[in-house]
Amino acid sequence: MAVRKFKPTTPGQRHKIIGTYEEITASVPEKSLVFGKLSSGGRNNEGKMTMRYIGGGHKKKIRIVDFKRNKDGVPAVVKTIEYDPNRSARIALLFYADGEKRYIIAPNGLQVGNTLMSGENAAPEIGNALPLQNIPVGTVIHNIELRPGQGAALVRSAGNFAQLTSREGKYCVIKLPSGEVRQILSTCKATIGSVGNSDHGLECSGKAGRSRWLGRRPRNRGVVMNPVDHPMGGGEGRASGGHPRSRKGLYAKGLKTRAPKKQSSKYIIERRKK
Repeated sequence: MAVRKFKPTTPGQRHKIIGTYEEITASVPEKSLVFGKLSSGGRNNEGKMTMRYIGGGHKKKIRIVDFKRNKDGVPAVVKTIEYDPNRSARIALLFYADGEKRYIIAPNGLQVGNTLMSGENAAPEIGNALPLQNIPVGTVIHNIELRPGQGAALVRSAGNFAQLTSREGKYCVIKLPSGEVRQILSTCKATIGSVGNSDHGLECSGKAGRSRWLGRRPRNRGVVMNPVDHPMGGGEGRASGGHPRSRKGLYAKGLKTRAPKKQSSKYIIERRKK
């Protein structure tokens, strides 16, 4: 995976940096694994805007991605690596030995033709999904479940990875990309390796129009609004706006928003780094 820079032939091209898409091997998704995606433009069933800054954008199709990896003991061959407009990572199409087809998130280093497996007896190799209790300590992992059989909830976006650091009884200690260290049940599944498309963070749209293609409308800052519209609005000239806070008055930048008596707090060994 690499990125492309462009000659500044136009103002939009000057700062544009995009991926090369060289790893993608198919341009049309598997028909049996897609369905149409409806876009609301941020409006509810009455036509009233309930979410701001949403609208437009290119038409998309949902690809059904297998986050559970519950087809244990059946080998699968990687047929294609594809682009998915709904996520930053690439997806891989698997052909299972019994004829079933499924999409998974493509890990870094996965090649067309590789054979993958899931389940307790799978080898701890890139792309294989197995319970945390069967993964060697120190292994880089992604697509981690929080509850057994729930499906992957953590570490799913491009370039991310977590590390299995130790075991404590029936729990495994995982260091997450945010810096948080937490316990997860050993029976939960995870996939070996890091998520692919690691250069996604280096991309730069270069122009406002590219954000519109993604369905993002212009977002105006609270400090330029009037006092009736935002707590940071108003003032003569370019007033700083006081303490940074949201439109509803909640403090931003440093105030802890996690519920103090949240049930899962007992599993967090070390909070994420600010």
